[in-house]
Amino acid sequence: MAFSPITDLIVWRLKGRLARMRRMMEDPLTVQREQFDMLMHRGAKTAYGQAHGIESGISPMSYSQRVPIINYESLTPWIDRTMKGEQGLLWDGPIAWFAKSSGTTAARSKFIPVSRESLDDNHLAGGRDLLALYTAQCEDSRLFDGLSLRLGGSTKINDLHGVSYFGDLSAIMIENLPFWAEWRSTPSHEVALLEEWEEKIERIISQVIKQNVTSLFGVPSWMLVLMRRVLENRGVKHLSEVWPNLELFVHGGVSYTPYHAPFEAILPKQRFSRMETYNASEGFFAIQDDLRQPGLLLLLDHGIYYEFIPMDDFHGRNSSLALPLSDVVCGVDYAMVISTVGGLWRYIVGDTLRFVSLAPYRVEISGRTRLYINAFGEELIMGNAEKAMNQACQATGASIKDYTAGPSFMEGNKSGAHEWLIEFTTPPSSLTAFREALDGSLRELNSDYDAKRHKDLVLRMPIVHMMSGDTFHNWLKSKGKLGGQNKIPRLSNDRKLIEEILFFQRSKA
Repeated sequence: MAFSPITDLIVWRLKGRLARMRRMMEDPLTVQREQFDMLMHRGAKTAYGQAHGIESGISPMSYSQRVPIINYESLTPWIDRTMKGEQGLLWDGPIAWFAKSSGTTAARSKFIPVSRESLDDNHLAGGRDLLALYTAQCEDSRLFDGLSLRLGGSTKINDLHGVSYFGDLSAIMIENLPFWAEWRSTPSHEVALLEEWEEKIERIISQVIKQNVTSLFGVPSWMLVLMRRVLENRGVKHLSEVWPNLELFVHGGVSYTPYHAPFEAILPKQRFSRMETYNASEGFFAIQDDLRQPGLLLLLDHGIYYEFIPMDDFHGRNSSLALPLSDVVCGVDYAMVISTVGGLWRYIVGDTLRFVSLAPYRVEISGRTRLYINAFGEELIMGNAEKAMNQACQATGASIKDYTAGPSFMEGNKSGAHEWLIEFTTPPSSLTAFREALDGSLRELNSDYDAKRHKDLVLRMPIVHMMSGDTFHNWLKSKGKLGGQNKIPRLSNDRKLIEEILFFQRSKA
């Protein structure tokens, strides 16, 4: 199939990325050392680097001995000062943008610094590489003859102290897209930046149902909500009836597995591809480079130096246990530590990775360093859950013996939910009041959960089961797991534990 002039020009430009990608795959350790040396040269000029002994020409071993491994809480004072306008603290170039997200911190939101280099050399470069890899594998693609439907999160840009700005990473990306990417995207800039989701979805639909959409970019949970509304608006059952040239869905942020069945029912059956990405506020880390097989290619020359802590050693937080890329092996879960052109130095991202290939280096996301639920992009962590449970108990006079929670996935036209199994020592005055208090507290504590709960679009009210007093004890006993070291996991990102315990309770009834 012949290219159109538009597609031909863009694909020609993208091919220039492929040689760099090949070098990254064929000589990964040299590429990583080059990134390390560049970061040390820049970091030596920062206040943070000078406080921790970063020098131009320092070795990776000396760097790991001098600079501590940190989490967001440890970096907060430096970020707060940067947000108020101080420069040169974390990066030697100006930082005026901050990506707002929730996740591995007990704070309601994180504010990740975004430098010009992290935009150009990481996030935007990762997007170009994704398109280059796709078009290299699909030589008859007509992707750029049509438009890319982008669906970000809550994308309002907020002025901060008159000297900086914060918003979701998607908002920052939209504000900084190159002209050609903006030109080939939908919805319009104005609609994409709307904050109120119900209005935003309706405005998006009014634009996109009449356009030639050839690709979808977004988190599966939100994208499924939008696609269902598109089909409902058109009165059809399949997206190919709306967009006959749709050929690509790029997704990330949450596991695609729970969404496979509902998407399979509506996506095109032929000449259609999916690509997974690993793109967070902290960085664009990996891309599915081979459409025929899973596994995400680790991006090694995009302004990030990687280290990895085996999860068996993670809780000791000993920096000597952080391994360079050269020492990783397949099949082991690692906590990922990054140093970046955004001014993060030996920063724990919070995700756990498992290498599925070492030549080239490909990974899969295996979990989080803390217990969590992130089936819908809500990033609910233990700190949120414990505080919300305590507040719900105080509001309803209850006390809790034990609990666990997991996702209830979207089915049919129903939104998802969190499902809670709770043993009470003292039952609440009203289970409905407890559920409402729990939900309200989670919305206050976690901005991503709150966004997904908006008008029940992605998440509806929690489902709460009052379990009999000995259910968890008896379940552990049935597994031969009684004892101080065996506890019910508080949060799970799948339904395996929830289903097992509910089945166990029913079998004993």
